[in-house]
Amino acid sequence: MIDNAMRSVLPRFVAPILAIYRRLGWTPNRVTMVGFSIALLASLAVAFHFWWAALLIWWISRLVDGTDGIWARSSGQTSDFGAYLDITADMAAYGAMILGFAVARPDLHPWWMGMLFLYILCITTALSLGTQEAKRGLEPRDDRGLRLGAGLAEGGETGIAYSLFLVFPEQLALTASIWIVVLAITVVARSVLALRILRSEPVVSEAIALRSDSAIESGRETLEV
Repeated sequence: MIDNAMRSVLPRFVAPILAIYRRLGWTPNRVTMVGFSIALLASLAVAFHFWWAALLIWWISRLVDGTDGIWARSSGQTSDFGAYLDITADMAAYGAMILGFAVARPDLHPWWMGMLFLYILCITTALSLGTQEAKRGLEPRDDRGLRLGAGLAEGGETGIAYSLFLVFPEQLALTASIWIVVLAITVVARSVLALRILRSEPVVSEAIALRSDSAIESGRETLEV
């Protein structure tokens, strides 16, 4: 929900970071993997109850992750694989943090299992709805390489939820429960939105329509001969 606002603001302040990438000769995909590697360090810190260190490391990883697409666009290195790698690394980072929390607080095992289950549904509904919106020619909400359907819980909200987990570890049962509810609402709300959009007649792409017209015309020519 807050991702678009963050994506519009961040490019104004990351020029020094992009200059470092340029000096190091890093590709956007390398930036993505560096961000993911830092997120793994954050999850390790969580597992050993280094809450404040994990908080700092986690947000460093998110800053790096937030600049890979900016770097790709500004350096002319955008690619379909980069978009794929970015969303894959994001979901792996979110999941790794949950594994870290599960090690740190095994007494909340059902909570962590529920979150991972809902993450699967969240990303599935986001990608599915985004694909259907694109087929219907609806205007995209952002400039991501992959089209994602709108939802209450996105990357920014996930970062805030993890921050609350780390700042108030003694309240993990409460904050984790709230986050599970938010994730569930996201899945339900996105499904309702999908029902509203997909209730319309199926959209035939222009390419398929052209091929159909061509086949019909070819058939007519054959009959005439």
